[in-house]
This record gives sequence, C-alpha cells and structure tokens, in this order.
Amino acid sequence: MKLLLIGAGNMGGAMLASLAGKYEITVVEVSQRRRDELARLYPEVRVVGEIPPLDGYVVILAIKPQSLESLQTRGEAEALISILAGTPLQRLREKISARAYIRAMPNIAALKGKAVTSVTGDAAFREEALAILSSIGTAIWLESERQLDIATGIGGSAPAWMALVAEALADGAVNLGLPREVSYRFVAALMDGMGALLADERPAELKDKVMSPGGTTAAGYAVLEEKGVRSAFIEAQEACYRRARELAGEE
Repeated sequence: MKLLLIGAGNMGGAMLASLAGKYEITVVEVSQRRRDELARLYPEVRVVGEIPPLDGYVVILAIKPQSLESLQTRGEAEALISILAGTPLQRLREKISARAYIRAMPNIAALKGKAVTSVTGDAAFREEALAILSSIGTAIWLESERQLDIATGIGGSAPAWMALVAEALADGAVNLGLPREVSYRFVAALMDGMGALLADERPAELKDKVMSPGGTTAAGYAVLEEKGVRSAFIEAQEACYRRARELAGEE
C-alpha cells in the first residue's frame, strides 16, 4: 500500500513520525526548508514539492482546511483519508477524486505513537483505514460524521484540556513547596499510569478504589465537585461540538 501524505505540518508531521518505515510514503510539502528537514529525518521517505497523480495512492490529506479550496489534484486515489477539521465527506467528494472517502481526527499524541483517532466514512475502506491509523495509536470507528464531531472534543481537543489539568496539578504542588521539575515528573507519570488503568477499568470503579471514607482523596474530591470541575468538562465538550458543527457549515 502506497501512501501519499499531503502536508507535513504539526499533525501531518506527527503522523509521518509513526508511519515512516511501515509504509511506502511520498510526502508533498511546499516549503523547501521543510522538505530538506524531512529528507534528513526520514531518508526512506520520498519528499516532493508538487502533488503527483493520485492513481495508486492512499492519500492522507493533512493541509489546513482553508487550503482545500485551492488544492489542485489529478487522477483518482485508491482512498482519501482526511484529517481536516470541520470538512465534511461531501465537500471532499466534490474536490478530490477517490474510490473511498474517510474522515479522521487524530490528536497530538501521534508524536509518540499514542494518538486516539476518530474515524468514519465509507465502510468499504474501514479495515484498511483503521490499520493505517492504528500505526499512530488507537483508532476508533464511528458510525457517522455527527459522532465524529462529538468525539472531536474528547479525542482531538481534550489533550489541551488535559494539559491544563496537568499544569494545575503541578502548580498546586509547587504552591505547597514541591520543586516544579519534580512536580512535572509526577504529573507525567500520573497521566501515563492512568491511561493504562483506564484501559481495563471504568473511571467510577477506579475512583472508588482510590477514595476511602474520610480520607485525603475524598477531601480533595469534594473541593473539585464544589468548584464544578465535572460540569465544566461536560460544558467544554458541548462547546467543542457546537464549534465543530459551525466549521462544517451545519449550524
């Protein structure tokens, strides 16, 4: 399977870091400086400045959404996997010729091969799309674009929210006297460990295991509930979903 990655910016570059060496890849990047950098980083990858004919390629579209209008392509791709935020499948079908169309929303953890990626589109290419996107972490198939827009919050945007939580936890420890670098090490290990635990347990079950009656965890948990942390996250996801629909021109 040959991949054609159009765009190697933040997310495209993060995907390339995990895909390189696993597939035959051609990367299209308009910046000469970036092309030179990619050639040094990935000698096994072909890097070009113009889009070749799409025939025979599975195309991964990783440009800015506003750049789609000016994109010029030739030929018909085996499949198109788009990671463009707010760009519905119908718009992709109108602009680029392919046998199958997939929308995907990976997150920045692709840099470490630990992305969680929302995936939807033509079921005929489902297994191939999941195989490609599983190379950068966990890929989850969704049954509709509406579900993908909902998942944008928990998958695509939540890393920024979790970074806010991580920073706040570290700041709290620093405020009490723990050195900042030590605090950051604790938080990084905490996030990693929680991910492993939550793969096997529901959040409520894990919470109950940690929170003993009248203990330190219960005292802190009561403050979080008092301050509305739970409702703030729920409302953040609602705001994210509304914005995703607006970007898609559906609200």
